[in-house]
Amino acid sequence: MNTFGHLLRVTTFGESHGPAIGCVIDGCPPGLGIAPEEFAHDLARRATGTSRHTSQRHETDEVEILSGVYEGITTGTPIALLIRNTDARSKDYTRIAEQFRPGHADYTYWQKYGLRDPRGGGRSSARETTMRVAAGVIAKKWLMQRHDVQVRGYVAQIGDVVPRGHDWGVVESNPFFWPDAAQVPELETYMDALRKSGDSVGARLVAVADGVPPGWGEPIYGKLDAELAAAMMSINAVKGVEIGAGFSSVGQKGSEHRDQMTPDGFQSNHAGGVLGGISSGQQVVVSVAFKPTSSLRLPVDGVDIHGDVAEIVTTGRHDPCVGLRATPICEAMLALVLMDQALRHRAQCGDVGEVLPRIPADVAD
Repeated sequence: MNTFGHLLRVTTFGESHGPAIGCVIDGCPPGLGIAPEEFAHDLARRATGTSRHTSQRHETDEVEILSGVYEGITTGTPIALLIRNTDARSKDYTRIAEQFRPGHADYTYWQKYGLRDPRGGGRSSARETTMRVAAGVIAKKWLMQRHDVQVRGYVAQIGDVVPRGHDWGVVESNPFFWPDAAQVPELETYMDALRKSGDSVGARLVAVADGVPPGWGEPIYGKLDAELAAAMMSINAVKGVEIGAGFSSVGQKGSEHRDQMTPDGFQSNHAGGVLGGISSGQQVVVSVAFKPTSSLRLPVDGVDIHGDVAEIVTTGRHDPCVGLRATPICEAMLALVLMDQALRHRAQCGDVGEVLPRIPADVAD
């Protein structure tokens, strides 16, 4: 499956070192203004080569709108977006074309298809997520204009380092999407040492949506939290997803975990804004765990396509922490799921209207 969504359907295509990557967005309502330059900000946030702490591949990531937009306005027909690859270096993968890199999809792709594109990981490369971010730009704008929903994210852990404070105002001012400005020098030193060692580290991302009204999501098989989990797990290198308190809820008492409601608002949000698969009107909170990068220059014994032992060294340009570029990707997947759920809710329950009482998201300070 290269398509996700129900009423809003996104299909991505292309490989890391192919001529181009792209996506088709089907189901976007007509009347939304969108221009090629509006994609630049989020694509730059995801891009490689923006700091010494990421892969030094430099792609222009210029979006071409091929269809679905006329005179700057969506028409309701499929929106086709294309980005041409301009800085692929396939020669970096010549040596490992007949090897199975540990921690990669080389072996599983080989088993599934009987062949694979070894250049940069082909379809399994994080390059594919560029088009998710592009599609997410449209979803973010629609959500804000139609429902005043804001989607944003930050890095909540790199290795064993966690923020000591949280300030949304500094998240976009450093290469780590880190919410504590005082820790940025510490992270610089940490990542420099990691890169010099040739090793890598994992990260945890948090994506949140403010302003989501109650009622989005389905009660059983189309649960909002289930579809969020599936969307996040579809991102390369993701190995864990939590909604709200997530696994921390295991250590909580029921009297603590339940989010008490008062006429003035909810007193906590351990549920992450989702109750029974349906949004509660609180902030939707998703936490995503990214594994350490498996593309390492540190040699390791492995197996080649002939079943023989081979020394594997991954050369080329790679991230010491893939999570550093994942914030806009997680935001995009959150926005796309929310927009799809909003359209599905409108289709079935658009005549219901606002139901009272409506409990505020949080108790006012």
